[in-house]
Amino acid sequence: MTDPAPDAAVEPDRAILRLEVPIASPRELRALRGALLAARATELSEIQRRAGRLNLGYGSDTSRESMSDEVATLRQRWEMLDRLIASIDAASPGDHG
Repeated sequence: MTDPAPDAAVEPDRAILRLEVPIASPRELRALRGALLAARATELSEIQRRAGRLNLGYGSDTSRESMSDEVATLRQRWEMLDRLIASIDAASPGDHG
């Protein structure tokens, strides 16, 4: 039996997802990056809208709790889109402008 990896003790549920996306041209890569940027902007807008409503005290206690959960989920989605964009940028320096 071997000891778990040092990272496993810190983040036991962490995994790495490897994706293969066929890209026919630099133009397609830019289009993919642009789509991810648009999705990230949409998520950020929704985070700001819902967090604003939450901070202003809209709704009942139950609906505010639900809004808080939604904001956390939206923030996680935004962060994942950010990671995807960073991965594209790291894999293709200079091809995303």
